[in-house]
Amino acid sequence: MTYLLPSLLLLGVFLFYPLIKTLYFSFFEVSGGGVTDGFVGWEHYAKLMQSSEFRKSMVATFLFVLYTVPAEIIIALFLAVLASEKIKGIGFFRTIFASTMGVSIAAGATIFLFLFHPSLGVLNNMLALVGINGVDWLTNSSWALFSVALTTIWMHLGINFIILLGGIQNVSTELYESAEIDGAGYWSKLFKITIPLISPVLFFVTIIALIGSFQTFGQIDILTGGGPAGATNIIVYSIYQEAFSYGNFGFASAQAIILFLIILVVTVIQFTVGEKRVHYQ
Repeated sequence: MTYLLPSLLLLGVFLFYPLIKTLYFSFFEVSGGGVTDGFVGWEHYAKLMQSSEFRKSMVATFLFVLYTVPAEIIIALFLAVLASEKIKGIGFFRTIFASTMGVSIAAGATIFLFLFHPSLGVLNNMLALVGINGVDWLTNSSWALFSVALTTIWMHLGINFIILLGGIQNVSTELYESAEIDGAGYWSKLFKITIPLISPVLFFVTIIALIGSFQTFGQIDILTGGGPAGATNIIVYSIYQEAFSYGNFGFASAQAIILFLIILVVTVIQFTVGEKRVHYQ
């Protein structure tokens, strides 16, 4: 117990206390400095359920998760499989694939801010070369969420690639040698040996990717500020605006609790359904 005390203390101060305090604030009107002005019960939650802006924010959040999580995992898995091959100079490409880990959210978002520029951006200039009209990536409500999702996928590739590559490299080479003796081809080895044996790693990456997507904030703040017309105002950014732009700390706390419950439910479902497909041996 003595050895666990420092960890429990840190968790208590930085995790459990803020969570309890947020739950407490969600039932009160809260002014600046965290001063509670009056008990309102479930009023904030009732307003959220009736709010069209909140519903729009939830739709944007789930669409954002749908855009980012599958793409992050599939692309990272493809790069990890590619980087695990014994090819001359592959170490250089491993470094390139993992390089996004060294880019901060602010720097990465700024890079894509230039790429998405309507007149000077690389993407629109490339489209112009093939005779396609440029796209208003960040100012068109039909494209803004996709553009932020594209930025997020790029930012998360590095960490997902590193984790999946580590899982692949831990698969015993004896299994591949035995499969080759039995006449197994490349794709058979990939789908019947590699992917089943790294399923615990894939399961872990899926969980952290989902949680990370629900908690995305920095790139939205830099690229779109929640716009245009609320198209990228996912729930985390909505919480930030309610609390620090409008001063509705109690209302923002209620949103934060709902986000916590959504992530909790999604994680439980993953463990209940997804873990059955994981091979630990």
